[in-house]
Parts: sequence; structure tokens; C-alpha cells
Amino acid sequence: MNQQSDAPASGTAVPVPKRRRSLQRSETLAGFLFVGPMLLGVSVLVLIPIIATVVLSFADWNFVAGWNGIRWIGFGNFEKLLEEAAFLKSVRNNVVFLLTVPVYMLISMVLAILINKNVYWKSYFKVAYFMPYISSIVAVAVVWQVLFQPSYGPINEFLKAIGISNPPKWIADPNFALVSIMMISVWTSIGFNMIIYIAGLQSIPNDLYEAAEIDGAGVWVKFARITFPLLSPTSFFLLVTGIISTFKVFDIIAVMTQGGPIGSTSMMVWYLYEQAFVNLKIGYASSVSVVLLLFVLLITLAQWAAQKKWVNY
Repeated sequence: MNQQSDAPASGTAVPVPKRRRSLQRSETLAGFLFVGPMLLGVSVLVLIPIIATVVLSFADWNFVAGWNGIRWIGFGNFEKLLEEAAFLKSVRNNVVFLLTVPVYMLISMVLAILINKNVYWKSYFKVAYFMPYISSIVAVAVVWQVLFQPSYGPINEFLKAIGISNPPKWIADPNFALVSIMMISVWTSIGFNMIIYIAGLQSIPNDLYEAAEIDGAGVWVKFARITFPLLSPTSFFLLVTGIISTFKVFDIIAVMTQGGPIGSTSMMVWYLYEQAFVNLKIGYASSVSVVLLLFVLLITLAQWAAQKKWVNY
């Protein structure tokens, strides 16, 4: 009798796992419905274009000729890149442009330390330095074009006033055009980096500085032993994002120099743009973008490997 009475009880417990599995399936379906639009957007706008770019880098294709104009040439585009003087010059310009990152990081760190401790009207200075970063790049370019004007620009007029009779022609001179673009990049990037550094400084406990003062530590010792090490994660973040951004420089060049004079300000992205949308060499431009991706990937991986030696978490 006991066995017979237990049978229905054990039988009624069978549907419970089924209901649980059904609930899990419903939750999974609901999760996919929520993330579906994002996954669709990323797939259509990011993943598929990346795959198409890699595939087209092995082809010689002018999209005006249509799909039937695709001619597969293997690594021919990459071999041509190694022999193309204009591309090698754009790579060299990009490498030189990397120098802007440590320059504006150093300036931003110094300004952040000064504003965070020894300056009144901190909010005003934060906004003032941040404005160039959020300003329209076209407006910034127009202002600097006037400042760099060789004949009557304010910068050259000032240089003449202090005794320099033959000042540089700046963006009109192949020897100074890239330096001019680098100066503008430093000026526009200081604000963002400074704000991030201020946030990093405010996360450092004041107890550490008070203890250092009790031990008789000076300003430089406190910076070298407390401020700089504890700002290293912030510096690492700004270094990685800054170097990546230098490989994406396009808008300031498109507005001010169009890669000139004689290719002195041509960067990899500008060279890619010219090949794709001016010369209509889609396959060749795709190979440039693949090389650009590899550069950014290798440099970022190298930074991640090196950060273990100097970043303190």
C-alpha cells in the first residue's frame, strides 16, 4: 500500500523539471530578443565589413565595373604596398605623429596636478581646456589656418616682432606641415587627457600624501613615489587610446592640407581614402586597411605585454 501511495507522489514531481526547462528557454529567448538589435547592428556595420575588407584585399577591383570586375590576385596588393613610395611615406608620417601622444600626456598630467591642487576657479579651467576637444574640427581647422597663414598670420607676425625675419610657412612648407598638424593635435587633445588625469588624481587617498609629508618627503618624491605610480593605470588607458587615435587621423588633414604639400602630411587613413574614393582602387585600399589593422593590433598587444612592468593596479 505504501508503494502504491508513493507512486502518484513521485509521478506528480516529473513535470517540475520540464517547467524549469521551459522557463530557461523563455528567459534565453527574451535575452536574445533584447540583444538581437545590437548583434544585428554590430554584424551588419562592423563584422561583415571587416570580413569583406579582408577578402577584397586579395583582389583587384574597381567597384564601378561591378561584381564581374573582381580579379583575384592573391598577395599582389600587399607586394605593391611595400614598393609604393607614397604608402611608405604615409606610414613614416604616422610613426612621427605618434610623438604627439607622450607630449600631450605630459602636458595634461602637469596641468591636471596644478589645477587639482593650486588653482582657483578649477571648473573654469576644466571647461576652457576641454572646449577644443569638443569643438568642431572644421572650425578648429579654419582658426589654425588663419593663425598659420604665412604672410599675415598672427603667429608669423609675432615671430617677426621678436626678431625672426624669415619665419616658417607652416602648413605651406613640406618641412613644417606635419609639425603644424601635430601642434594642432596636441592642442585639441590636452583637455580630454587632463580631465581623465584629474579624475585619476582624485581617486588617490590623501592619507598617502599626509604620511609622506610626516616622513619629510618633498614635492618630487611625492610625485615619483605616489602620484605617478598610482596614475599609471590612467596613463596606460590614455596611452593605448591615444596611439590608436593617431592611426585614425583624417578630418584635420582633409580640411587643412589634403595630404600635402607633396605628401608631407599624408597619413595611412588619408592614403586609404585617396585610393578608395579618388582612384577607385577598392582592393588596393582594402589591403591598406588590413595593414592598418595589423599595425594597431600589434602595437596594442605590445602595450598590453609591457604594461605588467610599469602599471600598478
